[in-house]
Amino acid sequence: MRKILIVGAGQSGLQLALGLQSRGYEVTLMSNRTADEIRAGRVMSTQCMFDTALQHERDLGLNFWESQAPRIEGLGVSVAGPDSSRLIDWVGRLDGYAQSVDQRVKMAGWMETFAQRGGQLVIHGAAVGDLDYFSRNYDLVLVAAGKGELVSMFERDASRSPYDAPQRALAVAYVHGLGPRPEHPEFDAVRCNVVPGVGELFVMPTLTTGGRADILFWEGIPGGPLDVFKGVKDPSEHLALTLELMERFTPWEYARATKVELTDAGGTLAGRYAPTVRHPIGRLPGGGLVLGVADVVVANDPVTGQGSNSASKCAAAYLSSIVEHGEAPFDEAWMNATFDRYWQTAQHVTKWTNAMLSPPPEHVLNLLGAAGRLQPAADRFANGFNDPSDFENFFYEPEKTGAYLASLTRG
Repeated sequence: MRKILIVGAGQSGLQLALGLQSRGYEVTLMSNRTADEIRAGRVMSTQCMFDTALQHERDLGLNFWESQAPRIEGLGVSVAGPDSSRLIDWVGRLDGYAQSVDQRVKMAGWMETFAQRGGQLVIHGAAVGDLDYFSRNYDLVLVAAGKGELVSMFERDASRSPYDAPQRALAVAYVHGLGPRPEHPEFDAVRCNVVPGVGELFVMPTLTTGGRADILFWEGIPGGPLDVFKGVKDPSEHLALTLELMERFTPWEYARATKVELTDAGGTLAGRYAPTVRHPIGRLPGGGLVLGVADVVVANDPVTGQGSNSASKCAAAYLSSIVEHGEAPFDEAWMNATFDRYWQTAQHVTKWTNAMLSPPPEHVLNLLGAAGRLQPAADRFANGFNDPSDFENFFYEPEKTGAYLASLTRG
């Protein structure tokens, strides 16, 4: 029985641990918090997962909350004008529904399941020295903890990382009491509100510790009018700021948020990080090698909502690579090949996310505008969140965008 150590109990670490466990591997999982501490702690992300990522969970029988979480059937885009009116406003329909489950609910539940199924769960923060010691007892060590000292073992890949500073200041609030969207109230949708030169507001339904809720998520250009959450410790002050900015920049969303309140005292989050791709292999002082997972090796800005999707896809790709490798050693060549397999999908996410962090060029504005008149364009853009590789076909190059829109209007 091959022994595998996974450090980090987020979407990728836990999904991979449970997947390997179900295939008969002896898995040890290290987490710096217990399930109860996670459940009672702060929100960790916004995690809207689209159909492909959800299917990876279904394949492993880990979709415990699928019947409870809201079914997100659409994705809407609004673009604000200088006077805070909406210049663009439409909703694309998803081919397969998306869902958001608060990671406090999911990670705590998965962690308990892992332990109940006989997995070895170690509650301990890991430093490089600890890994050096532990690594000798395992066939493979995977690092899935995207923050902290361990990430420094993985060198930044400058060729794939155009930014060396955060491109957005992030501020999240989980709320109860949000009113329905006046347009298409019959189905749930994620709303992406773009305020040019200022940032973006995302609004998405979720399942949290207290049931159904909605997430209000500001992404502010650093130094701009949305970059005001640093140092705000009081959750009620955080929510008040969120609403004040909604009233100013996205009054159509504020109109249904006048009666909201936080889901709980841990329902806010603020921070920022530089989008970074890193080399996949970390070298321990004693000569051992460890393989980075998900956010450790590919950390994109949340502007395209891909973090938990990418984590799920990475875990699925790594699971296949480990199982297919059989009894052969997990050497450097295998580690590089395993990461390359994941990069086949991750590269499309990185390219698209980095493009969305820049001011949209004219042909993209044309595409977003046309989607208000041409439903197939709205639907295709929405489904790109599930499969970002499709953006190659109609998004980046003015010629391809023009040809695509012309094909719709000819019909």
